[in-house]
Amino acid sequence: MLAVRSTPAANSILRTLSHKGYQHLLTSCKQVKLNYGDILCETGDKIRYVYFVNSGLVSLLTPVAGYARVEVGLVGCEGMAGISLLMGIGISPVRMLVQGKGIAMRMKAAQFSSEIKYSPVLHRGLNHYLYVLLAQVSQTAACNIHHHIAQRLARWLLMTQDRAKSDEFYLTQDFLSHMLGVRRVSVSTAAAVLQKKNLIQYSRGTITVLNRKGLERASCQCYRAVNDIRDRMLG
Repeated sequence: MLAVRSTPAANSILRTLSHKGYQHLLTSCKQVKLNYGDILCETGDKIRYVYFVNSGLVSLLTPVAGYARVEVGLVGCEGMAGISLLMGIGISPVRMLVQGKGIAMRMKAAQFSSEIKYSPVLHRGLNHYLYVLLAQVSQTAACNIHHHIAQRLARWLLMTQDRAKSDEFYLTQDFLSHMLGVRRVSVSTAAAVLQKKNLIQYSRGTITVLNRKGLERASCQCYRAVNDIRDRMLG
């Protein structure tokens, strides 16, 4: 923890705090590793902790009766997993699944509820993030209806790359089907389209972005729309 306190905040929400406020918050946090495949909280379970993500990627998945879970949101260093606690609701509406390994600052739910009462700056930063997340979820719902699978795949890959902060990351075909809400065969077809254009390389779950600008052109406008909101609200 001493090493953590001596370095600037990597999380966008925590960066809104003053140095004193940040140091105070860290006394209630524990630095934890986010390991690929970890479930931080299951749908319908009580939220025991919130996670301010410094690096890595947490996927928010919602159940659909008779179908596999569908991803509705991504959380990276811009946000926090467990945001429903901000509204005083301690039950998770989604499964919080680590999709990219990294580091997070974990805080107990009770302590978090106490902190937001006494830190207007933290509360405001979290409200801004909640707005960004709602925009992401809303845009995803519209995107899934109106845009082609290859466009949607390009969008999710860009979002994942933004949070992974790497040109290479691991996404199984099964999980990509959750991300897009389609069958695995449709994922294969969409990935083949992007590979044929030399935008990505996809082999055994490892995706390498070969042409970032090209991938942005292949994506729908939903990617830029959400990023514009994020940049405006979180800086």
